[in-house]
Amino acid sequence: MTARPFNVLFICTGNSARSILAEGLLNQLGNGRFHAWSAGSHPKGVVHPLALQTLADLHLPADGFASKSWDVFAQADAPKMDFVFTVCDNAAGEVCPVWPGQPMTAHWGVPDPAAPIGNEAEQRRAFKDAAHALKRRIELMLALPLDKLAPLSLQQQLDAIGKQ
Repeated sequence: MTARPFNVLFICTGNSARSILAEGLLNQLGNGRFHAWSAGSHPKGVVHPLALQTLADLHLPADGFASKSWDVFAQADAPKMDFVFTVCDNAAGEVCPVWPGQPMTAHWGVPDPAAPIGNEAEQRRAFKDAAHALKRRIELMLALPLDKLAPLSLQQQLDAIGKQ
């Protein structure tokens, strides 16, 4: 597709947990082949502390993250995205944003670990589970021969990863 690093945007509703985890994971696992960002259709304005703690627990950088609107990436001077992944969970009744334009898109829904679910240990487990689900999907994407797949085949592969 391109000689430069692939630009990837992970979007969700609040941009406080799942999309932050995915951004941190891909920036580390992508080994410079990818540059990831995250944003939300209705950003909370603050990153959930357990998202940052989960990244740190995975020995990933946990600083420099911000909850921001996806409008930032729709501006004329924004980086051109090659891939846009929604990571919100349709099954939970959330409305996932739709990204306009020409990037490859796929839905990789993950249950919201920031949803109130019980005690602190249960919430930490929810964040860990979300991070592992996203990591597995990112690793599957990284294993694809992106430069050899036709666009339709690549789209089918990205869609299939979201069902894993």
